[in-house]
Amino acid sequence: MTETKLISYLKTSNMFFLMAGPCAIESRDVVMKIAECLVPLCEKLNIPLIFKGSYRKANRSRLDSFTGIGDEKALKILEEVRGQFNVPVVTDIHEAHEAAMAAEYVDVLQIPAFLCRQTDLLVAAAKTNKVVNVKKGQFLAPSSMKFAVDKIKSSGNNQVILTDRGTSFGYGDLIVDYRGIPLMQEDTGCPVVMDVTHSLQQPNTSSGVTGGLPDRIDTIASAAIAVGVDGLFIETHPEPTQALSDGANMLRLDAMEELLTKMVRIREAVL
Repeated sequence: MTETKLISYLKTSNMFFLMAGPCAIESRDVVMKIAECLVPLCEKLNIPLIFKGSYRKANRSRLDSFTGIGDEKALKILEEVRGQFNVPVVTDIHEAHEAAMAAEYVDVLQIPAFLCRQTDLLVAAAKTNKVVNVKKGQFLAPSSMKFAVDKIKSSGNNQVILTDRGTSFGYGDLIVDYRGIPLMQEDTGCPVVMDVTHSLQQPNTSSGVTGGLPDRIDTIASAAIAVGVDGLFIETHPEPTQALSDGANMLRLDAMEELLTKMVRIREAVL
């Protein structure tokens, strides 16, 4: 599916779409195990899937935190998922020079929340003509995201997705304001995604390792579907406690079917 067709499909589908996969590309075996579960599950439930994986983690609390297995190696694993399972894939970029490189392997370029105001990064992503998913900064109001969208569209790319991942609340928690979902939809005309798992992070812990509240994944996802979100972003892993990045807030892979089945029922009830 071309990028232009992808964004059109996501905006017109009656079902929410799913952006899901591991936090980081930590090994081919883990990635393939996740894809082998998600792809048939989403086909069964008629949920459009964009497979997610970060080829490198640039925003880490500690110097000794896992950052990746090598850029090219990780990107080639994502490319393999795209080819083998015939699904679009998404990854983060952190600096402007990474945009063209990553665009050779993926369908969607994701702008991390802390970087959503970086003009050079947004413009570089736009110029690849890939779909650009911009995460709302925890420090921004939803209404401010129209300026990020304007930067991309003014650079000649109308293929934009926005993702909410909560707003900073004190020093160590995030809170989701669900008014932001329809507000961003109305302000920008872009599909809006709820980043379920990152909104449950508890950053700035004294250990230097981000905590989380994965038992509230159902709560965040259910509320987002109820207010009409276009997509859900969920990081998942066969064994979250063994994950090399963000294990504290990820959903166990074997819990995905129950969660998505419930979300489909809620979606059908509110349509």
